[in-house]
Amino acid sequence: MFSNDAQKKKDVRTPRIAPEVWHNGRFIPWKEARIHVMSHVVHYGSSVFEGIRCYKTDRGPAIFRLREHIQRLLNSAKIYRMEHEWTLDELSDACVELVARSGLDQCYLRPIIFRSLDEEHPAFGVNPFPNPLSCYIGAWDWGKYLGDEALERGVDVCVSSWNRLTPNSLPALAKAGANYMNSQLIKMEALVNGFAEGIALDERGYVSEGSGENIFLVQGGRVITPPLSSSILPGITRDSVIQICRELGIAVEEAEIQRAALYLADELFFTGTAAEVTPIRSVDRIQIGAGKRGPITARIQQTFFEITSGQRAAPGNWLTYVGSRRSSTDKSLDEEAEAKEPVADYH
Repeated sequence: MFSNDAQKKKDVRTPRIAPEVWHNGRFIPWKEARIHVMSHVVHYGSSVFEGIRCYKTDRGPAIFRLREHIQRLLNSAKIYRMEHEWTLDELSDACVELVARSGLDQCYLRPIIFRSLDEEHPAFGVNPFPNPLSCYIGAWDWGKYLGDEALERGVDVCVSSWNRLTPNSLPALAKAGANYMNSQLIKMEALVNGFAEGIALDERGYVSEGSGENIFLVQGGRVITPPLSSSILPGITRDSVIQICRELGIAVEEAEIQRAALYLADELFFTGTAAEVTPIRSVDRIQIGAGKRGPITARIQQTFFEITSGQRAAPGNWLTYVGSRRSSTDKSLDEEAEAKEPVADYH
């Protein structure tokens, strides 16, 4: 009786889903992607994962900063002592092939590595080492995470009563499933109180991030974002926006942000794979700037979407075009063929 059910469910919709899932090196039907209820991950949250967007472009589907996302996945696994044999190339190729097989022209990719269960020799308890690792990659067309209208009109958010994780309790550098129990508390509190999202503070009281987004503040023409020391995930979209600002000649810096500075900002916006670049129009029912997307946010947002749609060159090699990308296996076969045959000179 204390919550708004429509608000709680507003970002829940039935998406188009890729009919196959990549699992430990092979493709299986979506409906067969199942785990045992006694798997370690179910009881102890022992997973690391990624969120990666694939955008529709004139050259076909293009995955945004694929290798950077997969490298972060591998880094997260290393932090949690998940020793495995999956490589950056193998997982990147799997993502490309999954999109190619999916029939989707745009989608959201979810690679995940977790501790499963050896059903013949089950092991229980907090100790994760006896449990085998599994890796899955799924894909679906998610759309705009905070709503289609949010990209232009902005969203209303609150400062959460829940703090972000302390770096020496659960490392924010790892994108781990267990971390998102904290995110769920932040998100649920915001939704039941009529907000689209919550902003968490770190253990010292400085601004950290949203439940699943990094945050940027614009003040006097400068763009400011909290540093890694504020218990934030090192966001790939966050890094992209920093590079975009530098390319556009917009002053950008990492600095600690006090809560009150949010209320006084000229502009605020979230960044993230799901949220992309989403303006914030109010915090704790205090209007930010003009109460709508500001000019600097609009400029960054426009540049970001021009890059992800393939209409503008990125500061780096950010797009992996699915139609033109070949797997490592295909490349090795070509190399073998070239070694056996004379190389023709084409102009």
